[in-house]
Amino acid sequence: MATPILEFPIRRYQFTLVVFFCLVVLGLYSFVSVPREEDPSFKISGFEITSIMPGGDPKDLERLISKPLEDRLAELDDVKQLESIVADGVAFTIIEFQAYTDPDRKYEEIVRELNSLRPGFPAEVREIRIRKFSPGLVNIVQYALVSEDAPYRELQNHARALKDALKGVPGIRTSESWAYPPRELRIEVDNRRLADLRIPPTRLIQAIESENANIPAGVVDIGPRSFSVKTTGAYENLDQIRDTVISAVEGRAVRLRDVAEVRWDEGQWGHLGRYNGRRAVFVTANMKEGQNILDVRRDIDTVVERYQSGLPKRVKLELGFDQSINVEKRLSRLYIDFMIAIGLVLLTLLPLGLRAATIVMISIPLSLAFGLTVLYFLGYSLNQLSIAGFVVALGLLVDDSIVAVENISRHLRMGYDRVRAAVAGTRQIFIAILGCTATLVFAFLPLMALPGNSGKFIRVLPTTVVATIVGSLLIALFIIPFLASRMLPVEDAGHSNRLLQRIMDGIHRYYRPALHYCLARPRATVITAIGGSLLLSALLVPVLGSSLFPKADTPIFLVQVETPTGTSFAATDKAAQFVEGEVQKLPGVRSVFTNLGRGNPQVYYNHIQRSETASYAEVFVVLDKYDTRRTPKMLDALRMRLDGYPGARISVREFVNGPPVSAPVAVRLVGPDIEVLDELASKVEKLIEATPGTRDVRNPLKFPRTNLKIETDTAKAALLGVPAVEIDRAMRLAVSGLPAGTFKDIDGEQYPIVVRTPLEGRAALEAVKAARVISVSGESLPLSQVATIEFEPAPVLISRYDRQRAVTINSEIERGENTGKVTAAVVSQLDKMDWPRGYRYVLGGDAEAGADAFGGIGTAIIVAIFGIFAILVLEFGSYRSTLIVLTVVPLGIFGGMLMLLISNNEISFTASIGFIALIGIEIKNSILLVDFTNQLREEGVPLDEAIERAGEIRFLPILLTSATAIGGLLPLAVQNSGLYSPMAWVIIGGLVTSTLLARLVTPVVYKLIPPAGHEPRQLARGTQPDSSGALL
Repeated sequence: MATPILEFPIRRYQFTLVVFFCLVVLGLYSFVSVPREEDPSFKISGFEITSIMPGGDPKDLERLISKPLEDRLAELDDVKQLESIVADGVAFTIIEFQAYTDPDRKYEEIVRELNSLRPGFPAEVREIRIRKFSPGLVNIVQYALVSEDAPYRELQNHARALKDALKGVPGIRTSESWAYPPRELRIEVDNRRLADLRIPPTRLIQAIESENANIPAGVVDIGPRSFSVKTTGAYENLDQIRDTVISAVEGRAVRLRDVAEVRWDEGQWGHLGRYNGRRAVFVTANMKEGQNILDVRRDIDTVVERYQSGLPKRVKLELGFDQSINVEKRLSRLYIDFMIAIGLVLLTLLPLGLRAATIVMISIPLSLAFGLTVLYFLGYSLNQLSIAGFVVALGLLVDDSIVAVENISRHLRMGYDRVRAAVAGTRQIFIAILGCTATLVFAFLPLMALPGNSGKFIRVLPTTVVATIVGSLLIALFIIPFLASRMLPVEDAGHSNRLLQRIMDGIHRYYRPALHYCLARPRATVITAIGGSLLLSALLVPVLGSSLFPKADTPIFLVQVETPTGTSFAATDKAAQFVEGEVQKLPGVRSVFTNLGRGNPQVYYNHIQRSETASYAEVFVVLDKYDTRRTPKMLDALRMRLDGYPGARISVREFVNGPPVSAPVAVRLVGPDIEVLDELASKVEKLIEATPGTRDVRNPLKFPRTNLKIETDTAKAALLGVPAVEIDRAMRLAVSGLPAGTFKDIDGEQYPIVVRTPLEGRAALEAVKAARVISVSGESLPLSQVATIEFEPAPVLISRYDRQRAVTINSEIERGENTGKVTAAVVSQLDKMDWPRGYRYVLGGDAEAGADAFGGIGTAIIVAIFGIFAILVLEFGSYRSTLIVLTVVPLGIFGGMLMLLISNNEISFTASIGFIALIGIEIKNSILLVDFTNQLREEGVPLDEAIERAGEIRFLPILLTSATAIGGLLPLAVQNSGLYSPMAWVIIGGLVTSTLLARLVTPVVYKLIPPAGHEPRQLARGTQPDSSGALL
């Protein structure tokens, strides 16, 4: 039935040529059009809700905001994790939904719940904002506008102009400006003047809000026309604000200019920046999905060149970070690996002969063109994982073509003409090739459906492999036979190929006696090979250890500076300057972005920017290049120099592949009382620090916090007629100011109007002591008459996990240490602790993420094995044949484990993917052997002779397919990439052991349990089995 299908591309070669050229054109179009980026894009259903209430106490914010918000959000469907962090004046609520949910829909649900809760929140809550966690929002460029003498207002205007210019670039999604103090319209009141006039500050605010209202009056009709009625409306300039009448004293209007100064000023600093030690503001831009970063980068250059010509001399524009450089380098390196792999594959094909090798080589670009076309139409990009998928597929996509060409060549040596050899040779291995490819596809197919963010991150790799392998099957069955019928030599086919002849002689001389020896001792052979492989594999598992995703070999890193909560901006800046000085001493440093009071904007797909706090600084460092040997040593030396800085915790953070994880080791302590949690956190911190292999242990409650408490003398305040609310209002006026609406400038930008007492920079203790309160009679009194100022200990912050109070202790891992082993050591010590009733620990970090990821891998392995089992049963119609084929699996697993040990790698997420792929590859090779043995038996060849002859004849194509797979993967393996080198080493090691051992073990198992139903069939008249077992 397959014969007419196989004959069609040969007989109707014109149609075959059309398909050939269409595939080439589609592949070239896809290669040119497919987006290029560093890492695959994927969506995360995670959100951060920030609630800002200036002056709010953490316990109050927890009670009034965090708890009600958590209770409402927990009612939403598919909530995976819910956490909150509450500090002075701000509450963060982080919610993560299951990975299969739609982030946009969940965002709408959160907005709906917030809108229903908002009226119940305190009136002092100034702002509530929602931020999506999106790897797609990574910035591809980060500019610095540098000037030591230009005022921040000027730098802000330049930054805004650059931001607007970048937004106009096709392919840019958004652009933002950073690292300058907020601009505000400040009204600095004269308290003594207000006291003399007996005007409370609240009257100023009421007058400003009343005059600044812009309420539409409606429309009136006059004759045939309609006119909008416009009142005085909002303020248009500062003089209008100064002329605002706030009161009348003795028949005279008192205007705002009489009691206050109105001017533009900088608000309290929240995020300031430096570039290479010089004062700067930053501008970033991120790219739309589906864009080619190299094309977008060229468009940015055009826009920036035009913008830069208008900058004054005292302002310099610097491009400190450009992701396209790293993308170009990484893709170029993978392209080189790809070309090396093609060269190695070509070398392995030489035994087939020059013409046969050429035919097989043609299948490579055609299969890649097919895979690229599928990727393009599925909306995937060309990134490091998709290219790694092509490199993996490179060693596999020629397998079907090798088997087809080798079998066609063998038929030519038997005397067939080209067309008959092409049809008969392809027909003979048609079912076997279908089964082989199906098993290979089923090995990778479950990986495309891996759950969680780890599955989303890795999905493009198996998709690339499956698409390319399916393409290679179609090409091997329909295009390769056509090419073979035109190109393979008929005369002296194979006899002039000395290399092939030598290999065949070697197989006959060494392999057949070894196989004969093992067939004579079947049980000992099976027990030794399979039993030994299983035992050694089990022993290697604890030795290797496990980890999730490795460090990213990227030339950027962060230095995080954390000072005790409550530390001043200046003290934190001093620590940041120390870091700057040490970083500048490193060789190969291109750019240093210092962020004071906030994290650097997002520059890596799984890095989330830290929110504003005066006790935090982050230094973003860009290197000229990343050297896999020198850079890690350099960073370790930097850590040692930074460890000694007093009064700050300084951590060097390298970027990591995979979905976001807080730290390799994370222990959450959960319980009701913050003081008990503080004690437990100190114990767990010391425990983790004492565990070998840990470093940079972070306990958020380690540094105690002290607050200023205004203790009101209620009796005295009542006698003087000072309400409690007036004391609170006086404190706000002196420290952070009271809001009085917004002012819109001629450009449409809105700025807050803030009423406050005179203050330069951030509020100090003197500002609190100088505060005055207003009695009900309008008299101004010093704060000291009704209250005292005291210092009191306060919680640094309040963390919550799963709607309970919690604290998380994080730790990094020393280079070369195994995360799984270190975590196990920590857990063993945690289990020995005496835990108070109602308190427990929950593992986070890699252990939590790994449970999801490896749980999905386990399911994928089961699905792959059962899927392959079903295909084998369908192909052979025999459980025995299926069992014989599956005996090869433990042989390859042992080789993969052994190669991980030799290459000093762990059982990581990508290594696990390698094991799944290995199962399909080694079973594919075993199918060829078992299927041909069955064919020989059906043609009347005795069992032992059929086993030996099949093993000898199929040895060469199996050897060649394994060699091409190894050759294709070798460049990935020796690249020493933590991401895909372990996967490559697993497949290489497994192929080496399974190719050598299975050629002996599979025939022996076949002899022990020979499949039934393969007795000699009735041969057609005039046909005889040839010496090779093929029908003439």
